[in-house]
Amino acid sequence: MDDERLGDDLDLIEPCQAVVDALAGRGWGAFPGFMEPEEVRELARECRTLWDAGGFRHAGVGRGELLHVNADVRTDHIMWLDPELATPAQLRWHERMEKLRLAINRDLYLGLADYEGHFAIYPPGSFYRRHRDQFRENGLRTITTILYLNKEWRLEDGGQLRLYLQSGEESPYVDILPEAGTLVSFLSGPFLHEVLPAGRQRMSLTGWYRKRM
Repeated sequence: MDDERLGDDLDLIEPCQAVVDALAGRGWGAFPGFMEPEEVRELARECRTLWDAGGFRHAGVGRGELLHVNADVRTDHIMWLDPELATPAQLRWHERMEKLRLAINRDLYLGLADYEGHFAIYPPGSFYRRHRDQFRENGLRTITTILYLNKEWRLEDGGQLRLYLQSGEESPYVDILPEAGTLVSFLSGPFLHEVLPAGRQRMSLTGWYRKRM
């Protein structure tokens, strides 16, 4: 696909531009209604079905040979998306992520080359301690995206994404409810964040735009 074009889906231009503007400004943003409700429901159904079928594994910490499970840091479960095996719902998601990649590259010149993503499930009580998404030894991950799949999520359900707005232990932060259809996007390097303990099963589709090696 030509990186100079956003394509013909005019309904995607406005939400994509909102993400680009937020990244260019404060470096993060939350966007309710980024996908249509039925699209979100279909992805949520697939996520639950894959979970029930045993397709998820404990998420690890680190990468490559250093990847290991550490329940003191994170207790979520993940299943990576395989574009070669994508369902129609997943194909629509990949197409939307491609439109957003083109918009970011067009306006911000970040040279984003590809996208990787996975379904994530936090069983009740699960969490992910404060961390950055960009690996210390590898700065390829540039932009984080998270689409939430949780119907009728309430404040008392917990599981908020806590995004720290500055460096340091006393940083101000914003808490974002993981409500169905909301997309959160932020720069992967600067922003520390965590997932607070969830009171009920919490689902998302989490991914990253990466630069070339």
